[in-house]
Amino acid sequence: TKEEKEGGEDDDERRRPAVPTFSPPRHLYGPKLAVYHANRAATLLHLGRDGEAIEDCDVSLLFNPTYVKAYLRRSTARERTDDTEEALADAKRAFELDPSNNAARKNVARLQRIENERMEKLKEETMGKLKDLGNSLLG
Repeated sequence: TKEEKEGGEDDDERRRPAVPTFSPPRHLYGPKLAVYHANRAATLLHLGRDGEAIEDCDVSLLFNPTYVKAYLRRSTARERTDDTEEALADAKRAFELDPSNNAARKNVARLQRIENERMEKLKEETMGKLKDLGNSLLG
């Protein structure tokens, strides 16, 4: 019957294991290590070693996922490597964590404009290619 089927579906859903999420164990010196890696990332940014700065910010955020400066520094490094989509995501996360942070607010607005322009350009390129393809098929 329909009721049995519905009950069976509920049982199946209850039996499925929940998808585990990763959360790193707390480290005794986690907050200090987060600051250390974020500061090292700032130094790497000044040296123009953006890829290494991103890696240090990643480590910093593993130790402290709410460290705003690490998000802002990673956003800067990602923007320099032309990854504006991820740079915007980092800036937004920093702004969510600290809405009073003017640097984060300005970065979100600036990166949003850049990302909108990039998407518009991509859309125009795609439309041009589709028109060319249509013309070649028709003509």
